[in-house]
Amino acid sequence: MNTEKLPAEAKNFLEGWTDNEQKNKQALQELLEPVLKKQDLDLDFKSRPGVTYSFRAKRKNQSRELFCMLDVIDDVPEERWLSVCFFADLINDPEETGDIIPGGLLGHDGYCFDLDGYDSGEINYIAERIEEAYNRAV
Repeated sequence: MNTEKLPAEAKNFLEGWTDNEQKNKQALQELLEPVLKKQDLDLDFKSRPGVTYSFRAKRKNQSRELFCMLDVIDDVPEERWLSVCFFADLINDPEETGDIIPGGLLGHDGYCFDLDGYDSGEINYIAERIEEAYNRAV
């Protein structure tokens, strides 16, 4: 994964995270890859140890706060898990695997996809949602 677009604090977080048997760090890195390949990207990182580490991706010309948010849930650091969220109007969920969160994403309706272990099928499905949200974001 090319980390040059990551803020220094995000790089430090990833370097310090020792992955476990659930391979959630690997899952996050695979989901960040398509995000980091975007040319017109702004990526913000919000660190709240013990709560979440949040990667918030936005297109440079986008008026909204983000097109996707990749959260590492840190309530139990040895068992971190992921929640990848989108504004509801930026994606479709044809397999209905996401959780609808009315008004729960920065005050807007959203979808969140939770991963508590590495699953290549789920990662591919969420990566498709990332592309969809990116394309609809402007």
